[in-house]
Amino acid sequence: MSASWRIAVIADTHDRLSPFVLESIQEADEIWHLGDVCERESWDKICALGRPSLVVRGNQDSEMSWPMSLELERLGHRFHLLHIPPRSAPAGVKYLLHGHTHVPRDQEVEATRFLNPGSAGLANKGAPRSFAWLELKKGE
Repeated sequence: MSASWRIAVIADTHDRLSPFVLESIQEADEIWHLGDVCERESWDKICALGRPSLVVRGNQDSEMSWPMSLELERLGHRFHLLHIPPRSAPAGVKYLLHGHTHVPRDQEVEATRFLNPGSAGLANKGAPRSFAWLELKKGE
């Protein structure tokens, strides 16, 4: 892994993965999907981009082999990925990434930063379709 890493973070595509999103994320070093992919074919389109890709299961996903959550470390940063946001983060987690609400979020809760990229498939509560980029640098 290089000294910097660019991660495309998407959630709540609900089988509505647009060509724009697919084209935009194809240059990512890694792709994280925070659940509610819905049909396996949508996930297969992401995997076909040839980038390392991870997914957690959302409440609308039927793919039982997908994990409910993931704990990851990238360039010294600890992440917890899941679909439905908890009230508080597990101990030691600096960044908690979630989907479910379809509304973008960037909020500090105690010592953890809660991030939601919004919905790449279905807008909600006036929020447009969206996804996010995480740009990590070693030691920052």
